[in-house]
Amino acid sequence: METPSRILIIRPSALGDVCRTVPALVSLRRAFPNAEIDWLVQDAFADAIRYHPALTNVVEFHRNKLSKGLSRGTTLPFWRFLRSLRERRYDVVYDLQGLLRSGFFAWATRAPRRVGLQNARELGWLGLTHRYFAPRTDHAVERMLQVLRHDGIPTCEEMRLYSAPQSAQKVAADPELQAGPYAVIAPTSRWTGKRWPADRFALVSSALLDKGYARVVLVGAPNEREQCAPLLELASRERRLIDRIGKTPIDDLMALIERSALVIANDSAVVHMAVGFARPLIGLYGATSPRLDGPFHREADVIYHPPAQAVRHKSLATNELMLGITVEEVRARIPDPGSLPIT
Repeated sequence: METPSRILIIRPSALGDVCRTVPALVSLRRAFPNAEIDWLVQDAFADAIRYHPALTNVVEFHRNKLSKGLSRGTTLPFWRFLRSLRERRYDVVYDLQGLLRSGFFAWATRAPRRVGLQNARELGWLGLTHRYFAPRTDHAVERMLQVLRHDGIPTCEEMRLYSAPQSAQKVAADPELQAGPYAVIAPTSRWTGKRWPADRFALVSSALLDKGYARVVLVGAPNEREQCAPLLELASRERRLIDRIGKTPIDDLMALIERSALVIANDSAVVHMAVGFARPLIGLYGATSPRLDGPFHREADVIYHPPAQAVRHKSLATNELMLGITVEEVRARIPDPGSLPIT
């Protein structure tokens, strides 16, 4: 392969997947230090990687805006977006999502070299010129790196994330976080099968405060507050429990995690952010396998009781598999805040 001058990474979503695609970005930057490296990402998740020094440009895909336009029969914004991809004249495109949409975007660039997974889902390989096999039994990060290695790119596993400078300053000056080491709890999930009960998170929050954490900060999306009734009720009585659910955009969330003393979370983007900032972590897994989707190279930080047979978390109507994790197990993993490194 000739040395490319313009490279595009395609990994639009989801937030956790975007965070754990960073090793591919760093690998490409080390291989091609003088190239322009862009990243096509859904606009809602762009701040997760916007400030990474290895990245040249963020190419934002405004999914909701374009989808609404198409549903109303307005196709002009969509075609303009596709034309903008073509006009950037990329030399090589790496589709690291491996779905129909990402494969279509790769094809739409008309780049002479379009690289991705031979075993992509939804026929996502159709728009590629170079297709490589990566077993689905491997960790998601490893599968992306295999694509690069097959294409002759030396890879590294650097997961480091970078928060927005303005958000880092905001969190550093936050008066609610000045009392001492704080823990971040992410108690929510879009998927029922990934949710540990909120009343158990409430008990763990109390245990953290008893252990000596000055504050416990609750985070989550605005539409997830209804999952957290016992926690919110506790927060209404306990001033050291800070409710930031639905109040923390991605850039602030990353800065909040970066300065935290401990992160406790269900299988979610917050887990991968904790890895990206090298924070102490307790990950709670039930319907998903940490070997495939857990914190990369940090399985020891996960509490997981494997189900008798593989399940698809999206098909589960209950969180039965998460119920196997006890409050006592989580309490036993909580480190003394005085022993933890603080950024």
